[in-house]
Amino acid sequence: MPGDLGEHLMRPRLSIVMPVLNEAAQLPTRLARLASLREHGVELIVADGGSDDDSVRIAHEAGAQVVVSKQGRARQMNAGARAACGNVLLFLHADTDLPPDADRLILDGLASRHRAWGRFDVEIIDGPGMLVVVAYMMNLRSRLSGIATGDQAIFVRREAFERLGGFPDQPLMEDIELSRRLKRISRPLCLRERVTTSGRRWAARGTLATIVLMWRLRFAYWRGASPERLAERYR
Repeated sequence: MPGDLGEHLMRPRLSIVMPVLNEAAQLPTRLARLASLREHGVELIVADGGSDDDSVRIAHEAGAQVVVSKQGRARQMNAGARAACGNVLLFLHADTDLPPDADRLILDGLASRHRAWGRFDVEIIDGPGMLVVVAYMMNLRSRLSGIATGDQAIFVRREAFERLGGFPDQPLMEDIELSRRLKRISRPLCLRERVTTSGRRWAARGTLATIVLMWRLRFAYWRGASPERLAERYR
């Protein structure tokens, strides 16, 4: 009993789950920026989807716990969540940075507002100026609709996440679908503090083309299109 009690008291309150696939170029910087949160007792889990670069080695050397699963963001995040010890889970993309006091903002905010989940506002960096407008619209749409995207660093109480069965096993829009289901439990906590995410996805495809594509995919999903078909269009 004393041992069980001690283990419970030492259990991290917040666990960060980061899905990766061949992110060796970004991981050293990204993991280093999480060091201060780890000093606060935040658990860090890297969920690898079968990288063939040095991602796993880099994560191990940075002191992160590594979980290997089948490829697919939803599957990787679910695998990381199963391995996590925290009673609040934060899902963080490998190209996204958190504000320095993210743990306090999340834990205090969930407790004081009595919410089951939430997300941050997002700022898109390293891209054309029009991405400022894109981020503004993402944040506004999310605040009005109660739907969050993975770029906004979704966080959720473990009991709510497990009650819904985690992320749906689908190749695209898993963040949108999880948000829909979480809304049945509570409205999201919409933190105005910003995470910063890379504009590389927009730059790779062309900013305007990416904006149009994502709007079309979301509209098609809202109309009932299958995630599998949408994933083919996204590729």
